[in-house]
Amino acid sequence: MCHAPEHRHEVGPVFKLIGGHPSSVADRHNQSLLPSTWPMHRACGSLRSWRLLRPPCVSPSFVGVDVRLNMDDFKPRWSYIYAMEALPKLFAGSWRRPEILLLVMAGAVPFSFATWSALLNNFVIERAGFTGAEIGILQSLREVPGFLAFGVVFVLIFMREQTLVLASLLLLGIGTAMTGWFPSVIGLYCTTVLMSLGYHYYATMEHSLVLQWTPIEKTPEMLGRIIAVGSATSIITFGIVWFSFDFATLDFRWVYMIGSGVTVLVALVCWLAFPRYSGAVEQHRHLVIRRRYWLFYLLTFMGGARRQIFVVFAGFLMVEKFGFGVDDITLLFLLNAAINMWLAPRIGRLVARWGERRALIFEYIGLIGVFVGYALVENAALAAGLYVVDHLFFALALAISSYFQKIADAADIASTAGVSFSIDHTAAVTVPVVLGFLWLTSPALVFLIGGAMASFSLLLAFNVPSRPAPGNETLFSFGRKQILEN
Repeated sequence: MCHAPEHRHEVGPVFKLIGGHPSSVADRHNQSLLPSTWPMHRACGSLRSWRLLRPPCVSPSFVGVDVRLNMDDFKPRWSYIYAMEALPKLFAGSWRRPEILLLVMAGAVPFSFATWSALLNNFVIERAGFTGAEIGILQSLREVPGFLAFGVVFVLIFMREQTLVLASLLLLGIGTAMTGWFPSVIGLYCTTVLMSLGYHYYATMEHSLVLQWTPIEKTPEMLGRIIAVGSATSIITFGIVWFSFDFATLDFRWVYMIGSGVTVLVALVCWLAFPRYSGAVEQHRHLVIRRRYWLFYLLTFMGGARRQIFVVFAGFLMVEKFGFGVDDITLLFLLNAAINMWLAPRIGRLVARWGERRALIFEYIGLIGVFVGYALVENAALAAGLYVVDHLFFALALAISSYFQKIADAADIASTAGVSFSIDHTAAVTVPVVLGFLWLTSPALVFLIGGAMASFSLLLAFNVPSRPAPGNETLFSFGRKQILEN
């Protein structure tokens, strides 16, 4: 039986026992030493066995008795008590929220896709003997699933969106893992299509789920956080690839397996650990193309065309004109990812505060300067700076998604996400081919055309209302002014 002590040295805070529960009368911080929900018989039993209290305990019958405790008895075991307090919250699943699922999945993608991208050129040349013809066909095949992304709406007839996004993530990992085991032309074509199918269907469904699960006022920041998480794991992936080749001297197939294995593992954990979420509105299971979304469609197409100039020709300029090596290009990739990891969430908050109209106008004015700079630059350091600035403008493109969320019918989001990815990849298929021939004549002219595209996008951005909403999608539409309040 426990008895209260008759005397205690007056050191440490004072706890007043009221109704069998400890309550600090010294300060608010010390109140957290013992969970307020623990009855005193627990303190008499379990806590006594951990030797947290000396003398052993105080009987719950001693209501109103002041007991002075030595804080030295507590310090070594604070972390244990805090851990015990946190366990109920952990098992209650407070972290099992839709936004956490989106961020975890976003972090898993670069482990496969960045590994695939980093190793591709060396792998296809060293192991499969690719020439320019084969790599051109492979890159074209990689874009086909993106061009056919509208087909995702038909898959949704048979499965839920959350199921499809996790299945696509799994397919991305499996396709990447198989790449290293089929070092032949046909084998690489097949594994590339498999990997790309998972990647593009995942990206389509992720875009849809972000718009469905995130409140309108939080969407830009959420999109920025997703970019930041992807940038962080890209840095980790590049580090793994570098360590695997320079220190561990692993074969290509095992590096592919390591990166893709993380993606597969995360997909399985997300399947088992997270409940099934539903959007507020049931999504259409058929293609939706609406005239009132025309400005969103055009902004999406122009964004895809501009991105191809950056992805294909800006990097090529660095190598061909300024002689950048693999290490230089990799350093630029790492720098871009590190900056995005810090900046993207802040850009999201900036878009939420500025509004989509001002954010897009700022982006396209900046891009005009960047493309003109590419056309005229003669200094390698300045060219690298333009490359970094150009990449930073990618984050501002999230304003297009935020704009669509505000003007869309809630039931159109999933279908329109597929349609927008197909529109984006229409540019991805056509622009590199057409401008590639022009590059042979005048590389500067390619970037001046990019500046013209940015100028046209700027005109479109001026047509975005200050407060977009259903019925207020544009300032002007096909020659007639809409009735709106800005």
